[in-house]
Amino acid sequence: MDVLGQAIAAMRSGAPRSFEVECRAPWGRRYPAVPGAGFHVILQGSAWLIPRSGEPRALGLGDVVLLPHGTPHGMADRPDAPLREMDPAPGEPLVSYRATLGPDGPGPDAPPTAMLCGSYPLDRSRPHPLVADLPEVVHVPARLGRHQALRGAVDLLAAELQAVRPGSAVAVAALLDLILVQILRAWFAEQPDEGWGAALADPAVSAALRLIHARPERPWTVAGLAAEVGLSRAAFARRFRELVGWAPLNYLTWWRMMIAARLLRDSRAPLGSVARSVGYTSEFAFANAFKREHGIAPGRYRTQHRIEHPPAPMAR
Repeated sequence: MDVLGQAIAAMRSGAPRSFEVECRAPWGRRYPAVPGAGFHVILQGSAWLIPRSGEPRALGLGDVVLLPHGTPHGMADRPDAPLREMDPAPGEPLVSYRATLGPDGPGPDAPPTAMLCGSYPLDRSRPHPLVADLPEVVHVPARLGRHQALRGAVDLLAAELQAVRPGSAVAVAALLDLILVQILRAWFAEQPDEGWGAALADPAVSAALRLIHARPERPWTVAGLAAEVGLSRAAFARRFRELVGWAPLNYLTWWRMMIAARLLRDSRAPLGSVARSVGYTSEFAFANAFKREHGIAPGRYRTQHRIEHPPAPMAR
């Protein structure tokens, strides 16, 4: 079971959006906070990312930047450029659009910069630790021969944005999802010894996570998970806590409640069915566990968070 994909799907709260922008020096743009994550890809030329805190970062051709917490920031042709407020985006039905920044014509010896930008609506009230633990800026620099799948997805999206063709809206939305997954894959591949990069790279811990995600309804025990991944109970519990940050059964309960919340928002399944899908034979026990995690009874949660036109359901 795809732990990374499910972590993203569990947080999704709407459709992603993107736009292509051509920037002619001098230019500078302020990007406000978004309720999710944002990204930029340098398709041509170069740019500077001005983060909310810390030093500006130089970005070159092919560089990818993800703002996983949707923090405000700036993009400009130089680190000390004045930043202009972002123009209002077109109407909500549009998945993508194109824009231009800077003067009408390029300045002398100043070729334009082309960027692909986008945002992903994510529910930040209960972020998956895989996303919550990411830094404010995730920078994946272009390196020859590295992250070919990410480069390929970016090229396909850029091509789709060049002209409206049959099926473009569906293709763009799918490619935006793919780019987010590929950015995170590339980042975790660059951090194999830290945080969730280490958890996903560890054979035993990643196998246990896949089991929990694939069969959350099973009555898992620490001993049972340890046996499945070929470790002693003590060694497995210690390694899981070190890499994931939670005890195995605490993570299992949290993940069950994430799935339950998703089902309550996105489906009309009866509470009993939702309870059984996450391992509870008693609606009463499920309701108590859900209220402990979310601070609200499942029925009221459904009433308050009901999505009439939900995004694609979470893979199971």
